[in-house]
Amino acid sequence: MKKGICGLFLGILCAVTFAGCGLAEKTDLSGKTDLENTETQKVELVVWGAEEDTELMNRIINSFQDKYQGQADFQIVFEAQGESQCKDVLLGGLEDGADVFTFADDQLNALAAAGALDPVQNADEIRERNLSNAVEAATINDQLYAYPLTADNGYFLYYNKQYITEDQVQTLDGILEAASANGKLFTMDWSSAWYVYSFFGNTGLSVGLNEDGITNYCTWNQTDGEIRGIDVANAMLTIAGNPGFASFTDEEFMEGVRNGSVIAGVSGVWNSVAVQEAWGENAGAAKLPTYTINGGQMQMASFSGCKLIGVNAYSENPDWAIKLAEWITNEENQRLRFEMRGQGPSNIAVADSEEIHQSPAIAALLEQSGHSQLQRVGGKFWDPVSKFALNMEAGNPLGQDLQEQLDEMAENISAR
Repeated sequence: MKKGICGLFLGILCAVTFAGCGLAEKTDLSGKTDLENTETQKVELVVWGAEEDTELMNRIINSFQDKYQGQADFQIVFEAQGESQCKDVLLGGLEDGADVFTFADDQLNALAAAGALDPVQNADEIRERNLSNAVEAATINDQLYAYPLTADNGYFLYYNKQYITEDQVQTLDGILEAASANGKLFTMDWSSAWYVYSFFGNTGLSVGLNEDGITNYCTWNQTDGEIRGIDVANAMLTIAGNPGFASFTDEEFMEGVRNGSVIAGVSGVWNSVAVQEAWGENAGAAKLPTYTINGGQMQMASFSGCKLIGVNAYSENPDWAIKLAEWITNEENQRLRFEMRGQGPSNIAVADSEEIHQSPAIAALLEQSGHSQLQRVGGKFWDPVSKFALNMEAGNPLGQDLQEQLDEMAENISAR
């Protein structure tokens, strides 16, 4: 009798015990329950980013580990890897690559085509948080493949308020007039097709990728329409002949800013601190000006670009990698990125903040964004444009027919 009662009691006790375990049971990111896990899950992640971002990224990683403390045994390592080479390094061995990585948006198509990126799961939520051009940069065929991080890979105008008025800065004619009158220079790098796009971008002449994602189409040599290719060529020759103009590389531009020979130039946010240090309270920034073409004024265009955060489709810890990618790109950490690195945010809330509006460089870039186009060109775009532009900068010294030069440029840009 006692044995029966004891057995019944033990049975009830066991039933209650297991019911209690069921109620307390939790599921972790791997899909396993506490009953299945006898030890804390070990999560190893490698993060790639620019060397200059080392301090920032380590701070973000530390805050991520604090946020999820106790949920896993984190082993997260940051490794410096340039964003412009990220694609090539990653595709050299996807399974050995970083779990989370920073890359320039023009590498998105190749990474997605190689299977390195899976579509973002909570795409609508990410879209709502970020500027439309940054979302577009992370999108292929209406599928979001990466997390927007910055929206500042573009260019605009720096100018010295001591020499150039707010009215003059609206037109390239006004800027060149101020520069030549003061024995100074306005500079722009015509050796780089990235900047030369400015003269063609808003004219109705077009360049871009074909459906194969590799080769280009180009109508910059067009001979009919309101603006023709030869009109752009003649406009560039006129600018090049002005004593207030010089084609300078980015390094030469900054040297001129510091020694006082340059009072205006086209560059990006990466030079904002150095320009401010050189010109002090006279440092100004604005969208690109208009330029004279075919008897009228044309707004200068620009290529734009973004930095994105990708999650390796071959990551052994994909759920945690996704959480980390979202953490790196959230509002708080994009604000921190601006404070520590001066990089322009893609997050709408940060872009609309007072801090951003107080940054002349970022404000100018955002203003120029309305006249910008994502850089979507194949590798054969760069050299032909540079060759053409440098000959315009030199004043076409051999007197080559302009239309022939335009035809040659367009043919080489579009070569298979």
